[in-house]
Amino acid sequence: MLIDAHCHLDFEDFDDDREAVFARAREAGVGHFVVPGTTRSHWPRVIELAGRDDVSLNLGLHPYFMDEHDDGDVEALASLLDEHPETVAVGECGIDARFEETLEAQWRLFDAQLRIAKERKLPVVVHCVHANDKIAKRLKQLDLPAGGLIHAFAGSPEQAVKFLDLGFVLGLGGATTHERAKRLHRAVASLPDEGYVLETDSPDMPLAGFQGQRNEPARVAMVAERIAELRSQAVGEVAEQSTANARRLFGIEE
Repeated sequence: MLIDAHCHLDFEDFDDDREAVFARAREAGVGHFVVPGTTRSHWPRVIELAGRDDVSLNLGLHPYFMDEHDDGDVEALASLLDEHPETVAVGECGIDARFEETLEAQWRLFDAQLRIAKERKLPVVVHCVHANDKIAKRLKQLDLPAGGLIHAFAGSPEQAVKFLDLGFVLGLGGATTHERAKRLHRAVASLPDEGYVLETDSPDMPLAGFQGQRNEPARVAMVAERIAELRSQAVGEVAEQSTANARRLFGIEE
């Protein structure tokens, strides 16, 4: 069985055919889905989805949606985590350095969520765009007890080692299927077996050949094929190892 370790199945993109999306994923061998929260307004949708046996819950405040976050959202997040002990991680949180105008506020929000995760001994799911080195430095300073996931990792082998040394695993998805991503390919090939999970970031981050189309969890199987190729391993070995890694990180039972 494969696990999609990061997919936004609560998004409106799936409202018309969500059950069909789950069915296609199961047909492709994907049996579990980790769904991250992004905004306070969407938390109820994520919590509702997590009522399914095959969905695990993350709750967090995403840096892309800074204009949707309010001052009280951090306190609300802490309270909701206490109400929902089934939550397996804090996230999606992090830094998106493409948006310089909100960068200072992003760091404040990120730090607040990191502290919440540390207090509750939960892993964090980190959105990291053009900020690998700075985020690695901050994570080292905080010394989080449960590590976490660097979602959609697209860095160098050297940056990968920094995160691995901090107890994090790397999320590998659609970016690995693009031929121009040579640096990422080298990083993927260099990872230890316990250093990665597979993800789609559905509906975003389409695979090569699917640009402009909605992404969905069934394509984790295609990601597994690409990772196997890059690592010179059997697809079954990649599937087994990535699933074991996701179970370990998020506490997903078999």
